[in-house]
Amino acid sequence: MMSDTTRETRVMSAVLSLVDSLLDDFDVVDLLTELTGHCAQLLDIASAGLLLAGPRGQLCLMAATSEATHDLELFQLQADEGPCLDCYTTGEPVSVAELVHVRDRWPNFVAAATEAGFASVHAVPMRAAGTGLGALGLFGTETGKLNDADLLLAQALAHVACVAILSERTAGPDDFGPQLRTLLAGRIVIEQAKGFLHERLTVSVEDAFALLRGYARTYGEHMTAVAQRLLTARDDRAVILNRMRQMVSSSS
Repeated sequence: MMSDTTRETRVMSAVLSLVDSLLDDFDVVDLLTELTGHCAQLLDIASAGLLLAGPRGQLCLMAATSEATHDLELFQLQADEGPCLDCYTTGEPVSVAELVHVRDRWPNFVAAATEAGFASVHAVPMRAAGTGLGALGLFGTETGKLNDADLLLAQALAHVACVAILSERTAGPDDFGPQLRTLLAGRIVIEQAKGFLHERLTVSVEDAFALLRGYARTYGEHMTAVAQRLLTARDDRAVILNRMRQMVSSSS
């Protein structure tokens, strides 16, 4: 078990990394993906996913620690049931120690989550100026509730996500619509680029996302911009694909 001193050091390191990104020219999707990764490393869970509300209130996936979590979050939205939806609707944290005990509450979600290997689920709300922005979903492979310290840390990380999402807002203090639309459009471009790389480079969808992220960090670009160039700029596409092939070769 992690000692209190080790845990405190890891928490502070994660917070400093996220704050450093916020103070730099950061890519929101990349930062939110990093944040979900910190959740899995620091909390008593196996993976995490972040759902963002669009201007009309519909939830959309923005980041996840793995493709399996990505798929489960999407299933939650399609089934219209699950911890993140309840958390977003009520504005209150959700913590389910044993999924099998809530089959009546979320029959479709529980079936999908247990099939994916999860035994417990939790969610904390993302809010700003009294407005719900989404929810941070936390998935455990073991049964058990989050303790108070983990719940507090999860909520703090959700607040960091809110700051990242709203950092470039140009509209009024209560109008988050333009920024949310921009972020969701960027996420769609990244999803399309993942599919493109999956086909062109014959890699898994998860590896395709890792390539996008790795390329953007290596060459100092925003992941969304790299994805857009892959899809629309033919000359740039050839250069990017060649570099990514080299990245795949060097890692094999």
